[in-house]
Amino acid sequence: MNEILRYFPDLTERQQEQFGALYDLYSDWNQKINVISRKDIEHLYTHHVLHSLAIAHELHPVKGTEILDLGTGGGFPGIPLAILWPECGFHLIDGTGKKIRVVEEVAKAIGLTNVRATHIRGEEEHGSYDFVVSRAVMPLPDLVRLVRKNISRRQRNAIANGILCLKGGDISAETAPFKRIVEVSHLSDWFHDEWFAEKHLIYLPI
Repeated sequence: MNEILRYFPDLTERQQEQFGALYDLYSDWNQKINVISRKDIEHLYTHHVLHSLAIAHELHPVKGTEILDLGTGGGFPGIPLAILWPECGFHLIDGTGKKIRVVEEVAKAIGLTNVRATHIRGEEEHGSYDFVVSRAVMPLPDLVRLVRKNISRRQRNAIANGILCLKGGDISAETAPFKRIVEVSHLSDWFHDEWFAEKHLIYLPI
């Protein structure tokens, strides 16, 4: 939890309580349904929560912004972002029903009223959103083809509607088709933990 406060010192007491509750909730659920690597659960706040919150360095959404978390798994990046932005709406989807159950239960336990979770594949989701967020779900060109239908044409934020995804390693090949418009940020510029050394945030306006 201290990792979060180090980089987000202005959290309300309510937000601190919600973030603080995540470790016990995910530890408990992870024993029933494997949503996070068993070896990785002790690094929940750095490798999952803080990683998810990297999106907040690019996006500062206005009230009422609608965000789709595609392939959310156990709720990342959607759950941390929903805590951070309580006035935005989040739809977290995944093709694995067990993982969606975890998302629903975690959101309920910490009182998140701006989250809905659905067991559905990306191909079947036809809602309209300002932004689509994801964590290494699929190569960027495939993601663009899949979610282009979901990006709203109504613009209300400082940056254009589009995709914000978190990736690791060499991403040059998958960003090449979009080199004129894609923006790549290095998470190590913001977060000092060594784990972020080769982690990136990709923003692609659609």
